[in-house]
Amino acid sequence: MAGPITLAVEGTTDAAVARRLLGEVGLRPGAEYVKNGKPALDQSLAGYNNAARFSCWLVLRDLDEDAACAPALRQTLLPTPATHMRLHIPVHAIEAWLLADAESIGHFLSVPKVRVPADPEAIPHPKRALVDLARQSRKRAIREALVPAPSTTAKIGPGYAAFLIEFATKHWRPAVAAERSKSLARLRDHLHVISPRGVVSC
Repeated sequence: MAGPITLAVEGTTDAAVARRLLGEVGLRPGAEYVKNGKPALDQSLAGYNNAARFSCWLVLRDLDEDAACAPALRQTLLPTPATHMRLHIPVHAIEAWLLADAESIGHFLSVPKVRVPADPEAIPHPKRALVDLARQSRKRAIREALVPAPSTTAKIGPGYAAFLIEFATKHWRPAVAAERSKSLARLRDHLHVISPRGVVSC
């Protein structure tokens, strides 16, 4: 089915990653539903699935530790996906996809590439790993933006989303990252198939 792809995601960083992946293969993003967390996204899935009977949808929902694997979580959340619904599960979170481009994220965070986890999909908490990586940054601006202040209970710094959106939009290389992230590679393969350069169907 031709036309824009409607996006539904947990947060603004996920939306930026989704737009980057769609643009990579010549697909157009349509409306975006940014739900600010998993619970709200999960509650909306049935309605999105109903809408996907008539138009193309891409939903990104982190695996975290909510199931043993992505297929198991997908079966729990959406056992009967509509014809044009693609519910895709990053393993274990979207940050793993960003970490998978080790050279680019290392340069962006101003840390040595060797400190970037070699197997980001094996990390149960990629967001925590990314924040810990930012703690080692040579740049004060990176540390202040991504690392929470000791006086707060926050898990991320005040500029976390803005910095990662900039990275995903301008510096991240999905093709490189897909070599170390199977869940990303599977989504890229799907998008290549439905892109105008492949078979326009979703």
